[in-house]
Amino acid sequence: MGDQGMVTVASAWGVGATIDRLQAAATGADLLVFARIDHAGNAARAGFELRPTELLIFGNPRGGTPLMRDRQTSGIDLPVKALAWEDADGKVWLTYNEARWLADRHGLGAGSESAVEAIETGLARLVRHATDPAVQ
Repeated sequence: MGDQGMVTVASAWGVGATIDRLQAAATGADLLVFARIDHAGNAARAGFELRPTELLIFGNPRGGTPLMRDRQTSGIDLPVKALAWEDADGKVWLTYNEARWLADRHGLGAGSESAVEAIETGLARLVRHATDPAVQ
């Protein structure tokens, strides 16, 4: 489902396992993992409750640099991110920004089209690996 430039996909695993699978898929595709943020853990340390929520920030300069060369402001949305989160019913979801939304948001030109397509295709493949039990 697309929502304000975001894609949200149901996951068959818990939040931690979903991010583990995404991280493994990303590193297996020669992407760099820049950070993994446990929002719920950070909230707990500050004395707050938050359902399981983790963010993975990952990418590759080969994918992001062409976008930033086109419009440097696209760097605010790069590297790419994916958020695994548990809803009030205990269902786990993985949400990420659509590459096309990024292109529209920053007014990227035709020169960025192939990089945008590669990011879109690559993200979809990684998300399938992280969320779909049929994908090994």
